[in-house]
Amino acid sequence: MPWLRHNRQRRANLHAADGSDLPRGDRQLTTVRRRVPSYAKTQLPHQRKTTVTTPAINEAVSNEFPGDFFSEDEIAQFRERGFVVVRGLGTSETLRRMMSVVKRGLAEHIAPIEYEAELQYPGSPVSFEAEGGRTIRRLKQALTRDYVFTEWLGQPALVRRLQQILGPKVVCPLAHHNCVMTKQPAYSSETGWHQDIRYWSYTKPDLVNVWLALGDETRANGCLQMIPGSHREKLSRDRLDDALFFRTDLPENAEWIARREYIELEQGDVVFFHCLALHAADRNTTGDTKISVVFTFRGGDNHPVAGSRSASMPELLLTPSIPS
Repeated sequence: MPWLRHNRQRRANLHAADGSDLPRGDRQLTTVRRRVPSYAKTQLPHQRKTTVTTPAINEAVSNEFPGDFFSEDEIAQFRERGFVVVRGLGTSETLRRMMSVVKRGLAEHIAPIEYEAELQYPGSPVSFEAEGGRTIRRLKQALTRDYVFTEWLGQPALVRRLQQILGPKVVCPLAHHNCVMTKQPAYSSETGWHQDIRYWSYTKPDLVNVWLALGDETRANGCLQMIPGSHREKLSRDRLDDALFFRTDLPENAEWIARREYIELEQGDVVFFHCLALHAADRNTTGDTKISVVFTFRGGDNHPVAGSRSASMPELLLTPSIPS
């Protein structure tokens, strides 16, 4: 992996996974290698207690780089609603480079890939041999596809916001998300209501997803839908189906779904949302592909459960240089 040039105020220092400092240099990110274990399903969301913390930040740095931090209102919105949108966080150059990589990946079917036909969600092709059977849903392992994704993860405006939510040590698991999500014309599927934590295994159900729109996302092309405050709701097992989707046939669930909000984004906008926030997406009814880049983050004290899928891949430890 190539290295980013170190910049004390605008880039990240390298730290060891156990928290001890490594020598400063031109490196920004490091991987934490773990033994590859067998798959284990996470504890169900309704069995966990959720807390959303907002750690203190360095006031001097906040004043010097105000665009790198959430406002107090945005922090309150995330805590109460489970998501917050930051407009224009992705730069035009980052978006251009990412889109170039994505277009090539889609055109050449560069593995690893997840196809719509694999999941059999409503609207997806019934098989690989059916019409539209090779419609791509996700380009997996985004970080390995081009260095632009590494640069995105090191952006101080991203990492510092995550620190406000997760604490000073921010870790990016590569076992979850780390992908380019697409909804393509004609053969895109519906994504039912769910919490991302359902198949993850961590000591706490307290992770944050970061969703970057590479193009406009609207109700017509299947933008995200969120249920405000659902990350604080304790869900009993009977409110979920066998695949742990939020059941739409229950009156008590219907009341929550009626509160949905459509998260329409413009190119470069980012939505931060809690891993317990219920979200969904409809099919793309337009003629253009909707493309989003998605990564997940945890705090340094929220470790993956040993032997689980969440512990099966390396992780990135991100810590921007903030003077004490």
